[in-house]
Amino acid sequence: MRGLELSRRFYEEAGRPALERLYPEALPHLCAGLVGEGSECLGFDDENSQDHDWGPGFCLWLTREDFQRFGPRLRELYAALPKTWEGYTRLREDPMSAGRVGVFTVEEFYARFLGRTTPPEKPADWLTISDQALSVCTNGEIFEDNDGAFTAFRQELLKYYPEDIRKKRLAARCALAAQSGQYNLPRCLKRGDQVAAFRALAEFIDHAQGAVFLLKKRYRPYYKWAHRALQGLPQLGEELSPLFEMLTAVPLQEAIAPVEAISARIIDALAAEKLSSSKSDFLLDHARDLQNAIQDAALRELPLMFPGG
Repeated sequence: MRGLELSRRFYEEAGRPALERLYPEALPHLCAGLVGEGSECLGFDDENSQDHDWGPGFCLWLTREDFQRFGPRLRELYAALPKTWEGYTRLREDPMSAGRVGVFTVEEFYARFLGRTTPPEKPADWLTISDQALSVCTNGEIFEDNDGAFTAFRQELLKYYPEDIRKKRLAARCALAAQSGQYNLPRCLKRGDQVAAFRALAEFIDHAQGAVFLLKKRYRPYYKWAHRALQGLPQLGEELSPLFEMLTAVPLQEAIAPVEAISARIIDALAAEKLSSSKSDFLLDHARDLQNAIQDAALRELPLMFPGG
């Protein structure tokens, strides 16, 4: 059984009945679900995931004001729920499980990952938050939200980056992919520096994958799950995932061809969206086109390769 389904059933069959029976006055003020860190929140968990930080568990979120009224008792109620469910041991509510489940304030949850208690508004707000953090805050599932505050914040994030921010991040990813894969990888190989070549290839994979997620307007998750998530991106992700896999299967000297094939496909996607008019086969030239198309003057004047991640 997948962890998200198990946790939903744990809430619906154990958690909510306990709330209805013991603390019904708190129900109108809370949001319940499972969102955050963990492969189960992405739907990528399997049998190997069950050896740590996996099991039935859920989150209850309240505003700061409502937490003052209901939080302590809700934590007691949560702790008293069955220790096992359908044969699985509950996900621990302790530091070893990184606080993935339990009772939290809405502000506490988002501040933990985003460094702020309100949705980003200004360009500078968006530039300081990583793709991974945004993925963590928008994955999983809301089982019910009777207050609406948690979901309202989440919906603002799900609107995705403002277009100027997407262009800036995409410009940086394309420039860094060009630098690492199209420029530095061949040079490292000519010098016979295998370690540097491996590093250049890894950097290329990172930035090229990042560009694909930006083109598909999806937040890229934690690096361990990035390729798995990329495989599910319609068209571009599906087309490029075999090429990324090829990069890990061929000798380094043979990696240049798939690097160029991935770069060419990204360039095609940029042209299809009219994000670049350059006819170059070097991603750096398309990065400059992207940067020049940014409307916000302050963003447009930032260094081309910023932000790098």
